[in-house]
Amino acid sequence: ILKKAPAQYARAFLYTESDDRDTTYFLLYQLNVICRAIDELHVYLARKIREVRKAEELLQDTNLNHRQLAVIGHALRNPDAEYTFRSHMTSHRVVYESARSDLLELEGMGLLARIQMGRQFVFRPARDLSDRLDLVKRGTGVQVVPA
Repeated sequence: ILKKAPAQYARAFLYTESDDRDTTYFLLYQLNVICRAIDELHVYLARKIREVRKAEELLQDTNLNHRQLAVIGHALRNPDAEYTFRSHMTSHRVVYESARSDLLELEGMGLLARIQMGRQFVFRPARDLSDRLDLVKRGTGVQVVPA
């Protein structure tokens, strides 16, 4: 917000300097900036909530298991999250093969992207996860889309 109107910031600062250091101008400007930032945050959060709800509705009718649904739900809320076979095993209390199967299936569907770090695989949400979830068709499962 400050970058969009640098002249207003400078003007508020100059008014403060030229009026016996009365900070009223500067404080009013800063309060206006804070109010605008809060309004923009509300708009952003409302959009994100709609995206997550839409994706969760689409996922309800898929053939994904509850662990995979949990991973995708978490990935939608945390686009920078990372998942490993070990972390999936621990968080869902399953054996290695189940964790491996879950994450590799999500990768095969294009919902997670896999990278190798050292000797282990790390899975991250696909950059366009919300868009990819639009490919979900009710009752027919998730279509396979290359990441």
